[in-house]
Amino acid sequence: MTEKDFSKELMDWCGVIEDNTKIPPEKFNNYKVKRGLRNSDGTGVLAGLTNIGNVHGYNVYDDDRIPDDGRLSYRGISVADIIADCEEENRFGYEEVCYLLLFGKLPTEHELSDFCEVLASMRALPFGFREDMIMKSPSPDIMNKLARSVLSLYSYDENPDSTDLYNLIRQSLSLIARAPSMVAYAYQTKRHYYDGQSMFIHSPNPELKSAENFLYMIRPDNKFTDFEAKVLDVAFILHAEHGGGNNSAFTAHVVSSSGSDTYSAIAAAVGSLKGPKHGGANAKVMGMIEDFKANITDINDKEQIANHIRKILRKESYDHSGLVYGMGHAIYTVSDPRAVILKKYAKKLAEQTGNMEEFNLYNYIEELTPDIFHEMKGPKVMCANVDMYSGLVYKMLNIPPELYTPIFAIARMVGWCAHRIEEVLYGGKIIRPAYKSVTKNKEYTTFKDRNID
Repeated sequence: MTEKDFSKELMDWCGVIEDNTKIPPEKFNNYKVKRGLRNSDGTGVLAGLTNIGNVHGYNVYDDDRIPDDGRLSYRGISVADIIADCEEENRFGYEEVCYLLLFGKLPTEHELSDFCEVLASMRALPFGFREDMIMKSPSPDIMNKLARSVLSLYSYDENPDSTDLYNLIRQSLSLIARAPSMVAYAYQTKRHYYDGQSMFIHSPNPELKSAENFLYMIRPDNKFTDFEAKVLDVAFILHAEHGGGNNSAFTAHVVSSSGSDTYSAIAAAVGSLKGPKHGGANAKVMGMIEDFKANITDINDKEQIANHIRKILRKESYDHSGLVYGMGHAIYTVSDPRAVILKKYAKKLAEQTGNMEEFNLYNYIEELTPDIFHEMKGPKVMCANVDMYSGLVYKMLNIPPELYTPIFAIARMVGWCAHRIEEVLYGGKIIRPAYKSVTKNKEYTTFKDRNID
């Protein structure tokens, strides 16, 4: 069969699927299906309980959702307070957050020192792993390479399947420590094999914190400023956890509930995060910004910006999805606390790097979109989400776009591991929602009686 014939066959099969498997949209309403595991008012279906993280974006009074300022807490402690204290003392905070999420308490200075020492000792990948699992099979997408690398670690673990608590903690620490190294090597391999650039391989530095170490490993000369590393550390903190209901954490819960191993559960979560509706949204924001620049003559003209937002909402521009990426959230209404904090750092970076004009474009989109959405589609309380400013921050840190979503995965590794531990210890039941079959019963037609072309 020629390639042309094969392509035609695939197109024909697409038509067969569309003709025979379509589910009419009204059926979802008829059977009261909670699509996306969402209730009719947009709230999430309650599927579990967690002690790990809490996302607050509204209050409920007499069954009505009342918008409220967004709050994010880890183990009951405000993330904003954690970051404010780190800023006050000019210290890194991601390792402290990892300790908090895993063990449920803030570490003392001695406990944190021991924890950081353990992570540093585990950053190096197993012997031969870098060459055999990453360099010999380069991938154009680093998230796919990260998922494969996580799965491959199963083969290097002498006790990969045990779900006792000791083993879960050991595996979790290993993944948290090694994720930055796996991403850094996958990036260097990608830029060499797919972009034709030189490959710079640096071993992790045990003297550095996680954010510092990542910048150290991805940059040819290992150099970075303290402020750059502190900004990335804040991004790590903000992305570390977001409740059990987000798509990737729920994926980790689902796979863990089946009794599967840690590497399978975390690799599945990585695959979930890759999607443009989840962790991949920051890259979509960057692409959307370029679409604004290409289609308006003055990025300082609010009327031109407003008109282009209308075109996007009408599905006439960018990816024709009708989505203004970086705006709106499933839970946050008045504000996303992560976006509020990252915006502050984005402005500082913009002032330092001469990018205030571009920062203002983001700010105008954030300012104008809610009213335009209301004008075109109806009332909805809408705020900028974390993806609006995370990509801009990474861009001004001179981090390449292909690393934006992997950075999210590096930071979220601890959140996934904490949720896996919680599911294994306290979940108890395999997660198995129901799907109703809407296919009518049909008589079987024997092979000889079918009309075969």
